[in-house]
Amino acid sequence: MNSAHLHLITTHVPVYGTILGWALLLVGLLKKSEELRRTSLWVFVFSALLVVPTYLSGPAAADQMKTVMPGMSLEPGEQHAEVAVLALVGSLILGAMALAGLLGFRKRPLLPGWFVALAALLGLLVCGLMGWTANLGGKVRHTEIRSSPSSLSGGTY
Repeated sequence: MNSAHLHLITTHVPVYGTILGWALLLVGLLKKSEELRRTSLWVFVFSALLVVPTYLSGPAAADQMKTVMPGMSLEPGEQHAEVAVLALVGSLILGAMALAGLLGFRKRPLLPGWFVALAALLGLLVCGLMGWTANLGGKVRHTEIRSSPSSLSGGTY
């Protein structure tokens, strides 16, 4: 296994974990299930923990891609790296807030409404950041999802 492989493997967990956490929170709100609401917060915490190795493996994966594919355009990777910082920070804030809520409100039978609303809004924002980051990451190697037809030609892929 190399650094690019490690990055690709770890990338999917925080993206789908954040989406799963947000979906669980939404279902918990609709079904008035405190258990689902708290479970969603644990998923946010787990996703935040796994976003760190994903982010840290990115530079090594980029270096490897440059070595293996010398003609590759660097622009998609640079955009991906810039947005990844936002996704990292957002995910860490969401995870820390979720953990603080789980610990701070553990003796209460219900999470406060303001806290659940804040988690839902921040969760939705982080889902968007994760999706944006993942889409840009896909464009590094998958030229077929780039928007301009001219980006499909040139270089060795």
